[in-house]
Order: sequence, then C-alpha cells, then structure tokens
Amino acid sequence: MSERCLSVVMPCFNEAATVLAAAERVLGSPYVDQLVIVDDGSTDGTRELLGKLDDPRVEVLYHETNQGKGAALRTGFAASRAEFVIINDADLEYDPADYRLLLAPLLDGRADVVYGSRFVTTEARRVLLFWHSMGNRLLTTLSNMVTNLNLSDMETCYKAFRRSVLDRITIEEDRFGVEPELTAKVAALGCRIYEVGISYAGRTYDEGKKITWRDGVAALTCIVRYSRLRGGRARGR
Repeated sequence: MSERCLSVVMPCFNEAATVLAAAERVLGSPYVDQLVIVDDGSTDGTRELLGKLDDPRVEVLYHETNQGKGAALRTGFAASRAEFVIINDADLEYDPADYRLLLAPLLDGRADVVYGSRFVTTEARRVLLFWHSMGNRLLTTLSNMVTNLNLSDMETCYKAFRRSVLDRITIEEDRFGVEPELTAKVAALGCRIYEVGISYAGRTYDEGKKITWRDGVAALTCIVRYSRLRGGRARGR
C-alpha cells in the first residue's frame, strides 16, 4: 500500500484532554502526508496546546468562534492537498491503525468513498449507550431510504474520500447535519461507496462526549432537506 497519500482533517472543539494524543496517533500512521486541525473556537486551553505540535505535516487553522463540525470540515477540506482525505475527530474514539482498511478500496481503484462501520465489524468495539446506538441506526436507515444506499453506519466519523470527490461538493451544513449531507451528496454524484468494519472506543458523556438528541433531530431534518438530491446531482463548487 502506498505511503504518505493521505490528508487527515481533524475538527476540534474543547478537546484539551485528548487532542495532542489524537494528533500523535494520526501522525504515527505511515499513510499521513498532512494533518489539518481546525480548532473551532475552543475555550478550554485546546488552542494553546495545538501550538506545541512540532511536525511539518501539521497545519492548524483557527475559527474565532464555535461554528460547528460542518464548518470545521469545510475549512479543513479546503486546506487538504493529498490524493485521499479522511475525517478523524480529536477524541480518541477512532483508531488511525484502521486507515489501512479504509484506504484499501481507494488505492486498488474500487471505491471513490469509504465509510468505516462501527456496527458491521470484527474489530474491537466498546459496548455502551444503547439508545445512542439505536438513534444512529434509525438515522442510517432513514438516510438509506432517501439515498437508496445500504450503509450500516451513516453517522460514522471515519469517512474517506478521493480528493476529486470533495472538489465536487460544497458543504452547506455548519453542524452535525454534515454527516447526512455528505452521504446524500456522494450518493447523488453516483460515487462508488464502500464500507469496511473498524474498531471503536466510544466514550460516555462523563468522559466528554458532546453529541446529544438535539443533534439527532437536526440530522433528521437534514436527511429530509437533502432528499431533494435523490436521482439528481450534488451541488458543486
């Protein structure tokens, strides 16, 4: 498998406890050519910690106020330069050792987009938060109904793209609605989408998990909003 072919975009908001460890894990992958960290208006000391990163592959970008994950991805995607781009949160829930699994269908020419599934996998997965997982499955099912895909984990953080795919997409959602938005748009573009099983070390709300039922409602709204793309084309740049 080719090395140094990957740009990693890391949206980050108030992750002082984990961001440096997350960045170290990402930079330890032999596939990473670039790590773009977008600090989305952190107020807990994260911004100061990011200044300690000393690696020529790291680019840190700052939002002065919190705008949301979608806005951070919009900024990060625009700065990415490698042939392939993957999203990696700053919370240690996902393992960059799985990059090899996500990259394989891209590198051998089978796929344009690859999702990492936490639910259809033989890899280690922490067991917790039943209702959260049921909400994820419900949103995935509803998304599949409007996109005619058969994904098992639409809400996964690990989404890998060919750079050429991202060049054809404009992110409109500023917050967590970006997950169903990206899914609807790659489906509308007719991209070859694959899914691979990944490991997952989810955290509890006491440990810093931020997504809530309100984000689930917002995601549901976005599934309906982007259902207009079914059979059409994603809005391009």
